[in-house]
Amino acid sequence: MGEMVDEYKQGEGSFENRIHIINDDGQIVSKRMVENLSITLQPDSEDDWNGINQDQDEWLPITGSRKGNSWTATFHLLCSGIGTQTLSLPLAFVYLGWFWGTLCLCVAFVWQLYTIGLLVSLHEPVPGTRYSRYLQLSMVAFGEKLGKVIAIFPVLYLAGGTCVMFIIAGGGTMKLFYQLLCDDCSSKHPLTTTEWFLVFTCLSILVSLFCPNLHSVSLVSFFGAVMAVGYCTTLWVMIVAKGRIDDTVYDPSKVVASDAGRARSILNGLGIIALAFRGHNVVLEIQGTLPSTPNRSSARLMWKGVAASYLIIAVCFLPVAIVGYWAFGNKIPVNGGMLTAISTTLHHNASKPVLGLIYLQVVLSCVSAFQIYSMVIFDNLENAYVSKKCKKCPKLISLGFRIFFGGVTFFISVAFPFLPSLALIVGGFALHLTFGYPCLMWIVMKRQTTKSVRWWLTLGLGCLGIGLSVLVIVGAVWNLACRGLDANFFHPR
Repeated sequence: MGEMVDEYKQGEGSFENRIHIINDDGQIVSKRMVENLSITLQPDSEDDWNGINQDQDEWLPITGSRKGNSWTATFHLLCSGIGTQTLSLPLAFVYLGWFWGTLCLCVAFVWQLYTIGLLVSLHEPVPGTRYSRYLQLSMVAFGEKLGKVIAIFPVLYLAGGTCVMFIIAGGGTMKLFYQLLCDDCSSKHPLTTTEWFLVFTCLSILVSLFCPNLHSVSLVSFFGAVMAVGYCTTLWVMIVAKGRIDDTVYDPSKVVASDAGRARSILNGLGIIALAFRGHNVVLEIQGTLPSTPNRSSARLMWKGVAASYLIIAVCFLPVAIVGYWAFGNKIPVNGGMLTAISTTLHHNASKPVLGLIYLQVVLSCVSAFQIYSMVIFDNLENAYVSKKCKKCPKLISLGFRIFFGGVTFFISVAFPFLPSLALIVGGFALHLTFGYPCLMWIVMKRQTTKSVRWWLTLGLGCLGIGLSVLVIVGAVWNLACRGLDANFFHPR
């Protein structure tokens, strides 16, 4: 395996970072990237001296604090890894069936766990060099221009689109929670769905105002992780206690009316599973909150967090998917999955306290996860300011960025209420960020003249991930063309 050596050379107001990759034959392959993470400037006034030699990483939300540990990494990974998309996993079984649904879910879990390992190892390829952002690592691996082109849109689209989906899911669940608690008074002055979206957005942005960097979200992430694990567990236990509904059918062939519809349904099932494992675009960012020393790299702490969090994620995903499909079969609602099922089919059979607890946990989990994904957007906005002004972003402007982002996401959720119908497209973009790019980045950065079994395996997984991503996006657009934008976009008929 090749060795990577970093060489720094100071230029005009920036550092030139030359990454030397030494292969097994002793040949040096040089990659060049201009880093703007460390800036040396002449001050305009005496007040500017305080920030002259300050590392730009300390000015940005993702890396503003590196005081995390394996516990905080676990909380972040759990909070960002479990979301309302988990409740749609039984719908993938509707399209794929018992065998292929279980197989695809297990393979996807192992595959994405492997790519997480690749990202963790690439975060700090050599001591003293850290790539704390997915986009940054992509630019190092594929070159500054190509890396930015192929990664910036999917990363920002996935982060922003996930936040919008949190608003829609969280705001809608708030409405269900209010109606459950206040059956009599809800008819007097009911809030519209749009107003509930606004309530959720204001609550999420209010929380973000007290979280200047990703590490400061640790307590919120812990709370969100507890809520996410709580509603997944409460949901499948309640379903097992209630039993299957009448006339349950487990036949994917009855879902579609044509061979073309069957092909689209398979792609839809793969997209739903891929969307459930979205979150790799924040793995490097989470590791960026951990300290690193010559004797103890951040990878060791991160691996502890990954092992603990994904063991819990597996315990949440599999029961929800299997029990949900067992209880409802082909009758799982195509819009909202299990959350819609319990609010309609089981609404009259389940107790109010249990339903209220599930709704409340979903809302609080969405608010918490919103903080992690929105931090990627905040970091990019503040990075643009810092790169232009060459000084730390003032608190007032930072707050303005957060309020602005909240307004944009609220506008999108109201103007495009069919966005959950486009979740398969989000899943398509998440698929190559999760399953494809990490493999190809590892291939490029760990150049080997002697191709090992792992090298060929990683290359094959990377190419397969990109191919599946294209197919899922094509399938989603195909569905869009056939059915239009409606609440039943998931349904492939």
